[in-house]
Formats: sequence, C-alpha cells, structure tokens
Amino acid sequence: MTSHANKLPASGLFTGAHPVMSIGAALLVIAFVLFTVIDPEYADGVYGAAKSFISTNLAWYYIGLMSLYLFLAVWLSCSRYGNIRLGKDSDRPEFSNFSWFSMLFGAGIGIGILFWSIAEPIYHFQGTPLISEAQKMTAEAAQVAMRISIFHWGLHGWGLFAVFGLILAYFAYRKGLPLSIRSSLYPILGERIYGPLGHAADLLAVFGTVFGIATSLGLGAQQMNAGLNYLLGFEVSIGHQILLIAVISVIATASVLSGVNKGIRMLSELNMHLTILILALFVIFGPTAYLLGAFVTNTGDYLAHAVQLGLWIDPDPKGQWQGWWTIFYWGWWIAWAPFVGMFIARISKGRTLREFVLGVLIAPTVLATFWITIFGNSAIFIELFGGGGVVAAVNDDVTMALFKTIELMNLGQWLTIIMSSICTLMLVTYFVTSADSATLVICTLICMGDEHPPARYRIFWGLAIGAVAAVLLLAGGLKALQTASIVAALPFSFVAILATYGFFKSLRQDVAQCDAAARRELSDSQQAPATHKPTVTATAML
Repeated sequence: MTSHANKLPASGLFTGAHPVMSIGAALLVIAFVLFTVIDPEYADGVYGAAKSFISTNLAWYYIGLMSLYLFLAVWLSCSRYGNIRLGKDSDRPEFSNFSWFSMLFGAGIGIGILFWSIAEPIYHFQGTPLISEAQKMTAEAAQVAMRISIFHWGLHGWGLFAVFGLILAYFAYRKGLPLSIRSSLYPILGERIYGPLGHAADLLAVFGTVFGIATSLGLGAQQMNAGLNYLLGFEVSIGHQILLIAVISVIATASVLSGVNKGIRMLSELNMHLTILILALFVIFGPTAYLLGAFVTNTGDYLAHAVQLGLWIDPDPKGQWQGWWTIFYWGWWIAWAPFVGMFIARISKGRTLREFVLGVLIAPTVLATFWITIFGNSAIFIELFGGGGVVAAVNDDVTMALFKTIELMNLGQWLTIIMSSICTLMLVTYFVTSADSATLVICTLICMGDEHPPARYRIFWGLAIGAVAAVLLLAGGLKALQTASIVAALPFSFVAILATYGFFKSLRQDVAQCDAAARRELSDSQQAPATHKPTVTATAML
C-alpha cells in the first residue's frame, strides 16, 4: 500500500488551515451574499437564466452522469475490488451499523425528504409528462407519482454518494492522503494537488457544499415555520424563517464543536429513533393494509422502471417539468456529493469496499422508499378514498403538506398534535444534523484534510451556512433554493469526473501490484523446500 505524507502548510494566523483555502472560501461565500442582498431582483434574474440554460441544454449531461455513477456503484460492489479495506487490513469500523447508517442518512437526505415526501407525490398525482390528461388524479396517476418520487430519492442519488464517498475514503485511509477532494486527483496531478489546482478543486467542493446544504436548510426552515404555525399560531413569514435559521445554526455550531462521536452521532441516532416512531404511527393509525401493500407494489414498480426513468430525457424543448423536478434533484445530489461523500468517508474507516458501497446504496434507498410510501400514499389514500383536501393544501402552501395530511387522517385532536409535534421536532434535529455535518466537512476542506479542524473555523462556517440559506430565501424562496443547487452542481461535476478517473487509475495500479507480488511469492514458494508453504496476503488475493 502506497502512502503519501499529509502535507499541511504552516500559515501563521491560519494555523491548521491554508490561507488560500480559508480566505478564498470565505470571500467566495461573502461575494455571493453581497451580490444577492444588494439587488435581489437582478440576482434572481441571473439565477433563473442560469437554471434555464442548464435545464434546456444540459439535461442530458446531468441525467447521463447520475446513471453512470449508479452503474459504477453496482459494478464496484460485484467486482474483485470488493475485499479492499478502507484503511489498513487490520482496521475495523469505528461505528456500529446503526450509528453509521443513522449518520449517513441524516446527513444525506433527512431534512429534504421530510419536505417532499408528501408534497412531491401530490404534485405528480396532478399530472406529469408520463401520464395522459385523462389519467390525472386517478389510481394510475398515483402509481406513477410514487414511482417518480421514489426514483428521485432512490438508487441513482445514493449511487453517486457511494462512489464519491468511496473515492475519498480510499485515498484518505488506504493511500494516506489528506481527507479532501484534492487527494482524489493525485493519480492525475501528483504533488501538484498541493498547489493552485488542488485549491480550486477544494474550493469548488466548498461552493457546492454551501449551496447544497443551504437549499436543504431553506426548505427545512419553511416547513418548520409551517409546523410552528400549525401548532402554535407562529406566523409564516420570511422574517420568522430567517430567525429559525439563525437559532438552529447556533445550535448546529454547538453540536459540531462537540465532534462526530458526541453531538453528531447522538443527534443522528435521535433522528433515526424519531423516524421509526413517526413511520410506525402512520402505519398503525393510518390505512395499515393499504400502506403495507403499497410498499411492496411501489418497490417492485420502481425497480422495474428505474433504468428507463434514469435514462429518460423529455423530448419537448418547451417542457418545464423535468427541469423543475429531475434536473433539480440531480443538481441537488451532485452539489451535495462533496459534503455527503466526505462525511460518509469520515465515518467509514475500516469497512471493506463492498460493505461500504452496498451499505450506502441499499439501506438508505430502502428507508427512503418506505418513508415516501408511508407519507405519500397516506396523502393519496385521502384523495382517492377519503374526503380529499391534501391537493388543495399543497397547491395553496407546499410547506403545509405534511401537517395537513396528519390533520385529514382524522386521528383525534391529541394524536394529531403529538404526530405534528414529532414531525416539527424531526425538522429541528435533521436541520441541526445536516448543518453540523456540512460545517465539519467545509472546515476539513479548508484545513487541507485535517479531520479535527480548529474551533474558530467551525464557528465561522456554522454561522455562514445559515447566512447563505437566509439570503437564498430573501432572493426568492423555493425557486431560488432550487436554482442554487442546480447551478452549484455544474462546476463540481467536472471535478467529480476527474476524481473518478483518478480513483480507477489508482485502483488498477494497486491490484496490478498485488497480483505481481502474489506471483513472486508463488514463484519463490515453488523454489523453496516442500515443507515451506506460500503465504499470500488478503490484499494480494483481491
């Protein structure tokens, strides 16, 4: 196993961080905030034009890239590389499977899926390019709506996270390089990763992470505001949403200061327990048989159409649906790839390549499928077989979708309040988990791979992420949030492609070296006395 020194330059005032990274990343975010605040209308126009260009001209690129990463994830899990351990051959995982899964799911999609798990199926239920006009708001439309929603939260997104997280973990723990994006380019750039090209790669990752996480935090703040309005009459307004972002950002900053083993792990496990509780309540007090049957049906229907959906591009040049949905999601996943990939890598040392890929690919997809089924089909059941009202609520205010669905389940006042309160608490805990995880990743990047960055950087970036989310809300709410993720994904996608090439280049070289070593050992053993048997290492047996 080849190892490389972790070169962290001394930098005076910026001890623990490179001045180019710390100052450059801060200036990048400050420039965006000022540009948006000084003239919000102009900024909104620029963001809208950028999104329109990407949706119209680059939909094929985003869709092809996501399908490619899913293919690579499946291939890697079945390949001869599967036994490679992310670390020394003697290393073992630091976290239990439950803690590991809780952290990767909470950091990955928790707060976003809370926002969309009812709203998205209800939107698709009302019409998509994949159903006819006559099928809208019918049982056929409901099945297509669930298929599309699960597709947007399923294997394709987690395939990207699995491969990119694997790349970072491999170079950090197998090759001894810093835990940063630049390390994945070592097979291409060599020692130049510590220069301007490496800085540029990490800065693009910071840019994507900031706007990817700000998108989720903005969505979470809107829905949290709706939940507090429903429970306590807390007025829904941009001002209150910004106040919520400020309060939660402070809590998240405190959490990240406590480190991965304490605040982040404990909050992630709390998230998972709350998730299990609310899903159980929906199943027990909702249409139980219908929901469990829908889960089986949705799983089979999604798997049967996953490849087709993953390669479908809307042929209508004037069509807006795919840009606002699939391209938005793929941009969101790509923008989140450096953040979630680095965080998953950070908590996955000691796992094998196959264990890592299958865990990241399958477990979150199964939970996301179950989650969307329980929430989404509960809402659709009310529309198809109950008194209706969810469609009207979503069309009036998308942030109220979850709470209106709970109300329309007619569970009684106290159970309705309890379930709504649990959902609001989940918004807070998932909000904090996403923010503190992203803060840790950004600080690790600007500190050139230091997994324990200084507290002052954690404080600055914990608050800066909240500031960006607040500015995006001021710039246009949901529309600006969606646009930010799509645009931020484009420049980083090129880094991801180069990193993937570097990873496979290094992987092939390592296996070739292991094969050569195994052949030498075999040759030596054949020349040795018969009483001496050859010893072939586990790595050489790849």
